[in-house]
Amino acid sequence: MALVALGVTGGIGAYKAVEVARGLQKHGHDVAAIMTRSARRFVGEITFEAITRRRVITSQWRPGANADIEHISLASDIALLLVAPATAGAIGRFAGGIADDFLSALYLATRAPVLMAPAMNTNMLEHPAVRANLATLGARGVQFVEPGAGYLACGWIGKGRLAEPDEIVEAAQRVLQPSGSLLGRLIVVAAGPTYEDIDDVRYIGNRSSGKMGYAVAAEAVRRGARVILVSGPSSLTPPSGAELIRVRSAAQMHTAVLRHALDADMVVMAAAVADYTPERRTAGKIEKADAPLELALVRTPDILADLGRARGGGSAPVLIGFAAESGDPAERGRQKLLRKGADLMIANDISAEGLGFDSDLNAATLISRDGTEAFPAGLKTALAAVILDRAEALLAPQTT
Repeated sequence: MALVALGVTGGIGAYKAVEVARGLQKHGHDVAAIMTRSARRFVGEITFEAITRRRVITSQWRPGANADIEHISLASDIALLLVAPATAGAIGRFAGGIADDFLSALYLATRAPVLMAPAMNTNMLEHPAVRANLATLGARGVQFVEPGAGYLACGWIGKGRLAEPDEIVEAAQRVLQPSGSLLGRLIVVAAGPTYEDIDDVRYIGNRSSGKMGYAVAAEAVRRGARVILVSGPSSLTPPSGAELIRVRSAAQMHTAVLRHALDADMVVMAAAVADYTPERRTAGKIEKADAPLELALVRTPDILADLGRARGGGSAPVLIGFAAESGDPAERGRQKLLRKGADLMIANDISAEGLGFDSDLNAATLISRDGTEAFPAGLKTALAAVILDRAEALLAPQTT
């Protein structure tokens, strides 16, 4: 059905790439394997040749006519460039535009979608240089299959192991054969808490885990949407296929959401954004003293209200807000809906035990200008599906 270039780089997870190739073939795709020099230390090229029934590309200097432009020829033919595993070195070369082997040259030459499955030691994955490279590639449209957590080859326990082959193949399928009710739509989802720094040690935060927003993002991806997930600090694994933008403060989230909302069909503000931030951040650490500490707080930007004003009376993007309240969440949620110019408000009672913050369960009232709908206690993944069902009805028909 499609020709997929499978880039295999030098990590212990290279052996899983064999099963990735098999999985792609089971879906009817043709696979051209490209192995870096270090990858061949982990898996022999003859293994991939036997499976793909193609010559494995190991060098951009293969002797023969036109061999020096083979990467250009392949770049024009492939429907997807998939790199699994993607080591820190490969990610760095892609981000820096360094074409020092066939795979990195192919990345620069192709206009096909690019999907990478990172795999490396936990500390390497969390290093600022690697995080910056991932952010750079994400901003260019590269998609990622998030690594899993568990025992690593180095003996550590943590995040960094290559995703399972079926997860990688599923992510590739979504790129190659997108489908769903939100196909062609851009959905921006804000999730998680924000942290407002007091000094270099302390911050003002909240108990949000990001589970609700991440569930909405995952459901939107399943429905074929292009999803930009703007996430505050969270330990959750982002859904495969979503473009992740990490932020820390309310101001950073405000900037990121409004920038991407310009082209969005829908914005889902599931984040628990701080209402107040310290007037000044103290450099270093505020030393403990016997006297009371006075901390001046100022209001943060209201992202949802600013989005409502930016529409200027129009209907795009569809705006969905969340109201975590105590007391009567439905009435307060309706007030917020009208005050902020949203189309749908999801109100829930934070005093309900076992629901809401840092739980897989939630109960909510969905409020629109046409009325209310109760969602009894259930999984956040189920609530995410209901939210998007209602939101889809508010989307203007696409024109072709």
